[in-house]
Amino acid sequence: MKYEVVIGLEVHAQLLTNSKMFCSCSTKYGALPNSNVCPVCTGQPGTLPVLNSKAVEYAVRTALAFNCKVNHQSIFARKNYFYPDLPKGYQISQYDEPLAVQGIISISLSDGAQKSIGVTRVHLEEDAGKNIHDDHGSYVDFNRSGVPLVEIVSEPDMRSPQEAVSYFKKLRSILGCIETSGCNMEEGNLRCDANVSLMLKGSKKFGTKVEIKNLNSFRFLEKALSYEVQRQTELLDAGKTIEQETRLFDSVKGLTKSMRKKEEANDYRYFPEPDLAPLILDENYINKVRSSMPELPDAKKERLTTRYSLSDYDAEVISSDKDLAAYYEDLVSNGLEPKLSSNWIQTEVMRVLNERKQGILEFPISSKSLSELIKLVKEGKINQNTAKDVFNEMLNGGKNADQIVADKGLSQIQDESEIEKIVDQVIASSPEQVQQYKSGKTNLMGHFVGSVMKQSKGKANPQVVNAILKKKLG
Repeated sequence: MKYEVVIGLEVHAQLLTNSKMFCSCSTKYGALPNSNVCPVCTGQPGTLPVLNSKAVEYAVRTALAFNCKVNHQSIFARKNYFYPDLPKGYQISQYDEPLAVQGIISISLSDGAQKSIGVTRVHLEEDAGKNIHDDHGSYVDFNRSGVPLVEIVSEPDMRSPQEAVSYFKKLRSILGCIETSGCNMEEGNLRCDANVSLMLKGSKKFGTKVEIKNLNSFRFLEKALSYEVQRQTELLDAGKTIEQETRLFDSVKGLTKSMRKKEEANDYRYFPEPDLAPLILDENYINKVRSSMPELPDAKKERLTTRYSLSDYDAEVISSDKDLAAYYEDLVSNGLEPKLSSNWIQTEVMRVLNERKQGILEFPISSKSLSELIKLVKEGKINQNTAKDVFNEMLNGGKNADQIVADKGLSQIQDESEIEKIVDQVIASSPEQVQQYKSGKTNLMGHFVGSVMKQSKGKANPQVVNAILKKKLG
């Protein structure tokens, strides 16, 4: 490809406050339409905004997590535009004096290398309402209007859709770790706008950027960017120019559609919000917030790698979710090997979480119960296949592993004489395979082991089965 892809993201994250940015209305998701509203968040004449101090604290915590410089003074501004979900006719945001600037987020590339993505700014603003369209007309729900947001604007440092997805995932992981946002993309409290352009390889001049609005899943982000890169490539190859515009992603058709010509900053007619004083934060306040910060994903990854000798990949997967990491460390504290615990989490546990679209806090098997199941395998009381069956029973029945094994008679057969009888029966019933094995087709060992396991209903100890078969077959 003769073009270089240039991508930057503007991520909007709703803050986990109980009340809105400038009024006391609830931020609870799922309430009846227009039930969490008041004269302030619906823009009634004569109302005045009052800044939510908890939103400020969460925004500062977010900025510090992204290694930003927190400004001692920031200014709220009116961003003027007219849309049905913005009853005031303007959004209270921050413009030329934002809360924080000059941050860094480190991401892992496909080859395992690390890359630093610059964070231009982190600023506070209020969310708009939500437009709802159906066959009968269009409606506006103002419950979301005024919900506190942080906007995290990246530098145009990403060079592929995959890098953009890695950045968005890392950003979400950090927000979840510091507990400033719910990060629920399906509920719309974490979404991003992507800016993408192409330039000739080796050039230092960026191409004309196109913005793709309101992407609320990693899959949609990658698909939208991939489509847009292809679209722009075809236009440039045909000698055409790229128009600066805002586009929407059609997830059904897998393509982007023009929404409007891109506005410039002066189109919004920014000016300082006259009803809000400058936000002044002294160093003592910033340090107080910094001292309350939890362990961040990068630090957690390094600790897991050092303390438990995990690979970089395993440590990154586990550290990406603070609750998953806590579950993992509970498993290890219950006497399990670190690598074995990691394997179970990344295979069985995460498989279930992905299928059910749940977080680890909703997982029905406690770390103590899972450790008891894994210990049964380690002690040779059940084999790996039986353990998976027991695991599935535990997911649905609520019983512990010992109970299930006892109730269903799943204990592994350890008695060598009992296993030897089954082995003798299998050998006697397979004279042709025995001859082939002795003639050099040693890969038939799998046939014999499988037959013994089948006759024992999966309960024979595989190690003992292998040892007896090798002895008898020579």
